[in-house]
Amino acid sequence: MSDTQDKILIILKDGQFHSGESLGEALGCSRTAVWKQLQKLENLGLSIESVKGTGYRVAGGFELLESELIVAQLRGVASAQLSNLEIFKTIDSTNKYAREKAELGPSSGTVILAEQQTAGRGRRGKTWVSPFAANIYLSVVWDFEQGAQALEGLSLAIGVAVKRALITHGIEDVQLKWPNDIYISGKKLGGILLEMIGDPAGQCSVIIGVGINVAMPVDQAADIDQEWTDVRTAIRDQQRDTKEATQQSKNHLTSALISEIITLLSDFQAQGFSAYRDEWQAADAFYGQPATISTPVQSITGIVRGVEPNGALRLELDDGKIETFIGGELSLRLAK
Repeated sequence: MSDTQDKILIILKDGQFHSGESLGEALGCSRTAVWKQLQKLENLGLSIESVKGTGYRVAGGFELLESELIVAQLRGVASAQLSNLEIFKTIDSTNKYAREKAELGPSSGTVILAEQQTAGRGRRGKTWVSPFAANIYLSVVWDFEQGAQALEGLSLAIGVAVKRALITHGIEDVQLKWPNDIYISGKKLGGILLEMIGDPAGQCSVIIGVGINVAMPVDQAADIDQEWTDVRTAIRDQQRDTKEATQQSKNHLTSALISEIITLLSDFQAQGFSAYRDEWQAADAFYGQPATISTPVQSITGIVRGVEPNGALRLELDDGKIETFIGGELSLRLAK
């Protein structure tokens, strides 16, 4: 992204109208050049409103990520254990970039953020819808010494960290869906994607990807294959009966997420998932409900009965027996 585009973004983020003339003066270019730059920003997915004689605006404005604000608000051990923070305006995938850094050398404590992903990924190869300056796309690199077995239940534990961060942001009734989804009121708010590189039996690095819908544009959410919500909607609904709704900061939430995730990661190898199991189960979105788990070869329906100490899903079958499922290419949906 060019310096000119960066300057336009900073001007337009307030949501107010700015004339083509004033934009040209601020950027040191002609109105025609301004118009061309605005077209490029629209190609990113920003909805730019144009009113003749008035100017241009992004209705409602938007918030850009700022490293100084994020770092200044970090809490606990995160301030000391954050080794590197990089923010991109646009990138193919924060997880892909984080993985490449980890493969090049020691990168534990690195955090990658982006305003937009052009090839964001979820579990099972699904596309992660990643419009510009709307949501949080975050990846963390963390080193472990005891291999894959010590990482059992990590994706669920990260869900607990995300839940804690959302609570500090004033969001209530956060639910967790096995193995990696964040829900509010039965609708998907975000997800987690873990990737491991290195020795499965020893020294390894894990890339923890987290995506949270903050202000998802409805017209860009058509590719989401289930009911969804975002932070803006959740806060609005929870404050519907109050006289004044508070406006929450994306930078503040990003800082809270990094703080909670790094704090959890610093303890996880010693404590394991069992330290977070009760908190996870208290937020289980599907507990006690009939659900179907789909494997690459079959689908099995039963009643969800929480998780094992290693994070495996517990499913009660028709004969009363409990069958467990862990990781892999599995999908869990409420039974129809």
